[in-house]
Amino acid sequence: MDNGKDKNYQEELNKARSEMEMFYDIGNAMRTTLNLEEILYIILTAATSHTGLSFNRSMLFLVNEKENRLEGKMGIGPDSAEDATNIWAHIEKNKIGLEELISVETQFDHLKKSKLNQTIKSIKILIKKDSGVIALTALEGVPFIINTSEAKQKAQDSFSTLLDLDEFVTVPLKAKNKVIGVLLADNRFNKKPITIDAVRILTMFANQAGLAIENSRLYEQTVVLSNSDSLTGLWNHGYFQYLLGEEIKKSSLAKSYFTLFLIDIDNFKEFNDTYGHQTGDSIIREISKIFRDASRKIDIVARYGGEEFGIILPMTKKEEALVLAERIRKAVETSPGLKNITISIGVASYPTDCTTKEDLIAKTDKALYEAKRSGKNRICV
Repeated sequence: MDNGKDKNYQEELNKARSEMEMFYDIGNAMRTTLNLEEILYIILTAATSHTGLSFNRSMLFLVNEKENRLEGKMGIGPDSAEDATNIWAHIEKNKIGLEELISVETQFDHLKKSKLNQTIKSIKILIKKDSGVIALTALEGVPFIINTSEAKQKAQDSFSTLLDLDEFVTVPLKAKNKVIGVLLADNRFNKKPITIDAVRILTMFANQAGLAIENSRLYEQTVVLSNSDSLTGLWNHGYFQYLLGEEIKKSSLAKSYFTLFLIDIDNFKEFNDTYGHQTGDSIIREISKIFRDASRKIDIVARYGGEEFGIILPMTKKEEALVLAERIRKAVETSPGLKNITISIGVASYPTDCTTKEDLIAKTDKALYEAKRSGKNRICV
């Protein structure tokens, strides 16, 4: 009898030690970055890793408070049973641990091709009682385990059909007693039952993950505030230089391309001297708004200095960029709030015009000078 008790005690001790080691490893992994996308990747990899929580698939939704909805951010897991078998065989054969899984340089490449991830990113769920179990998890702040026929029937909705859900679990992600998101996990391919113990561990993990996400968001808010121009809210000169360098690195590795604009407000000094700095500041704010509205979401807009601005257009060739440049030029010229104000734009592309940051800025600046010299209110390449 005593031997049986000792054996059970030892098993519980080993299990607790194993869980502590797992959470320690996951915690260390989360501390390697403050980038939100990387944090989400680590969380979902930990949930699906054989050295982590071992679910087949994991999906993450974050709360958008302004819209009162959950937005799908990322999903990790195989797209088919065949895919699952190949992935697990590869991991087992090569003894790949959590550290290796999250440190692979091309870690986001497969996400771009993943059907699950694409589907997750398309999902937006209103946080209200009749929006289904994912919304209910955020609303009530408690986990839901869908593992009985009755529960499956109740949980059946358009999202469970879209995600091909059968037996699954949802847990709230919390930070400072506030629900900031929902983590959903299932065993779609190996059909392993989801136990109460698995839900307990997933809930503990979700609390750890929620804090990591909140820290990342606070960091990103700090980055935005410390690198923004106070007058316009655009990126400032220093951060623009950094982002331009990063864009060159990224394009060089991917053998891709992008275009740079340098923009100057025509005759701004004379305007400022005539009407004063307050009026000049209002013009700069209005023009900044036009640049932001006319640009695409992927474009990087910055105040380069004084009355000069810079725009980085990722994955954009010069011919396409010129269409956007003309749209911006015309928007300023015809704006009711900017009477008699025009801009000149210099344009150069990477890598067709040059292959270093310094050369790219010099070529774009030369094109801008030519636009000013040849009559202003125009675009030069």
